[in-house]
Amino acid sequence: MKNVFYDAMRHKRKSFAIWQDKAINNINLVPVCTQLMILSAIFLIWILFSGCQKQRIANDTEQAQTRSGKNTESNAVILYDGLPAQTSWELQQAHAATAKYRNIENAKRDGYVDIAVDVEHMGHHFMKMDIVDSVFDLAQPEILVYNRDDKGNQQLVSIEYAIPLSYSRPEGFTGSGDVWKDDSGFPLWLLHAWVWAYNPNGVFNWTNPLVHLH
Repeated sequence: MKNVFYDAMRHKRKSFAIWQDKAINNINLVPVCTQLMILSAIFLIWILFSGCQKQRIANDTEQAQTRSGKNTESNAVILYDGLPAQTSWELQQAHAATAKYRNIENAKRDGYVDIAVDVEHMGHHFMKMDIVDSVFDLAQPEILVYNRDDKGNQQLVSIEYAIPLSYSRPEGFTGSGDVWKDDSGFPLWLLHAWVWAYNPNGVFNWTNPLVHLH
């Protein structure tokens, strides 16, 4: 009888020991799982953050290249801040109307001729004489300004409006941002609009520090 009792006790102690080992293992396992979950979450956040950083750097690089004038085919109008909505819309119309003149041969066929005015921080000026009158037409600039790229090809960088000084100061674009010059040495009111190459000094500024004569 004693032997049966002792055997039963040994069996219970053995079962209790097995249960105790499992409980201890489970207790030790909980922090490990938690740590793995935390590490996985941190790793996932790091991957997402790295992806966002790379995308931001790529966007900043592209914008910097555009602003520096490396991409003169882009729409420079969208890069100017602080312009009235109506002025921006008018500049977009001028940009669209002159898109065909990115090919200088089209400009020549339409009557624009080289007037031998080649100016640093501006470019080479081509003028259409028969539209120089009292009318300001944003879709028909009297002057197109080009500059050569590294391969020697003429790139459209700016458009320019010209009204004879015998007429009063033109109204021009909406707002007060467009500054017409009457002291250029030519008997003309003149206004640049840098819609094809970004000008950090402003879309209507007389010169563009990013444009170097070639």
